[in-house]
Amino acid sequence: MSWLFVLFAATAGALNPFQNVNAELNKHLQQPVWAAAWVYLSGFLGVMLLQAIVRQAWPGQAITSAPWWAWFGGLLSIVTTMIGLMFAQKLGSGIFTGVSISASILVSILLDHMGWIGFKQHPASPMRLAGAGLMVLGVWLVSRF
Repeated sequence: MSWLFVLFAATAGALNPFQNVNAELNKHLQQPVWAAAWVYLSGFLGVMLLQAIVRQAWPGQAITSAPWWAWFGGLLSIVTTMIGLMFAQKLGSGIFTGVSISASILVSILLDHMGWIGFKQHPASPMRLAGAGLMVLGVWLVSRF
């Protein structure tokens, strides 16, 4: 595993608590669907700017080789965005981020264990499950104190 990959993953995780910027927009608009629309429009514009810089070719026939479930990432992202818009400020950054990351860990262990959605199969060992349990315990401690 490259340290650069870990750095990028850590960066993505470090940005997760900043969901509050979306929640703040929603607080002012008081319209979660319109706030989410702006989040995705601004994201789309950002991706198009990135495309103008890197100039990747159109994927062509490769589009037809993707499994059916690979096309639903945007819809899944909308669910997480809407939940963040509506609940991040109510729960607070520590609890919201802790619960969402702990849930991500638990589901990730299941996906790895089953080898679903393209992941290499990796058994849910007692130590991995213990680690997930410690995540849940950590979120409880953050929420309690």
